[in-house]
Amino acid sequence: MTLEDAYRERREEVLIPITVALEAHVIELFKDEPRIDRIVARAKKVCSFMKKSENLDEKGNKKYTEPLIQIQDQIGVRIVTFYLSDVERLDQVVLKYFRAIEFKTVVPDSEWEFGYFGRHYILVIPPDVIDDGVNKDMVPPFFELQLKTLFQHAWSEAEHDLGYKPGERELTSDQKRRLAFSSAQAWGADQVFLQLIHERSE
Repeated sequence: MTLEDAYRERREEVLIPITVALEAHVIELFKDEPRIDRIVARAKKVCSFMKKSENLDEKGNKKYTEPLIQIQDQIGVRIVTFYLSDVERLDQVVLKYFRAIEFKTVVPDSEWEFGYFGRHYILVIPPDVIDDGVNKDMVPPFFELQLKTLFQHAWSEAEHDLGYKPGERELTSDQKRRLAFSSAQAWGADQVFLQLIHERSE
């Protein structure tokens, strides 16, 4: 069986049912938290999994020698909230209810750069969302959770749609600069709303 066939089988038989249950589970855990715009979960598409499985490291070697084991975002959950201060508050809720293997705040490499912003966690899949009839050997141990503001989410969705379509030509330098400019505007909007909510709560 090819890697693609193996992942397609896993996705249909295991990942999709767990994703549905996990989304409902997270929604229940966060139902009393204010200022959440949406909570969504997805099982990684076959084409996205295969593309990621071909990623190379800095030395030009394959990053994933065992993609079915090593790729940790086969199931992904996204929580979108209003303000940067909500991200800090919801971070505590995430760490209260889930066991984190790793987490990081994703920012551009330099303070002079703008691009993707967000908070990412690799979390253990809770056993409550795994049905007894599921083949446990096909269940990945972890899922990825992303925690973002509305502006971070909107920018990353648009940027992904513009810049990551397979088979399309690469963005020009000018187009990349314009994307960076739009990221700076989204970053600025988050800062304005953060300052306003602080002023309103004083």
